[in-house]
Amino acid sequence: METDPGTDDAGLIRRLAMGDRVALASAFDRFAPTLTRYAWAIAGSRQDVEELVQDTMLTLWQKADGLQLPTGMLLPWLLVVCRNHAKNLARRNTKHAGDELPDQVPAPGDHTDAAEQLRWVRAEIAALPDTDRRICELCLLQGYSYAEAAQLLGLSVGAVTQRVSRSRRRLKKAVTHDEH
Repeated sequence: METDPGTDDAGLIRRLAMGDRVALASAFDRFAPTLTRYAWAIAGSRQDVEELVQDTMLTLWQKADGLQLPTGMLLPWLLVVCRNHAKNLARRNTKHAGDELPDQVPAPGDHTDAAEQLRWVRAEIAALPDTDRRICELCLLQGYSYAEAAQLLGLSVGAVTQRVSRSRRRLKKAVTHDEH
């Protein structure tokens, strides 16, 4: 029996706001795979990816008490937080190289900010051919394995792998160029 993801996210946020460590573990289990895939698209090393995921989950833990998700969806907010942490990491790395840049980009305060900042990501995904778009949604956003997506869409795992790779390159280019 499937539950409404919006209800799950809202309930998870309430539990996190009450300091429920089991809820934090549940959030990590649920969102870390997607955050990890996203972080690989914008980070330079395994260490950076791990740091981005940890920092994103820590931000969730710290901000859960005041977090408002009008549509009940947590993932867009998490992706923006991860992206902001990646920017901060790049700034720190650049600063260590001698450039003076600010240390922090604030995390989005609410879902509206997150949705607006991810508008361009959604536009990039929407511009993909239908099959690629659906694969991207399943594998990169919803956390399905390539085998599960292949089965759902009637494709081979190799075809899904190639399409994800192509879509990831396109999204990485959009993210790293920050033209939006």
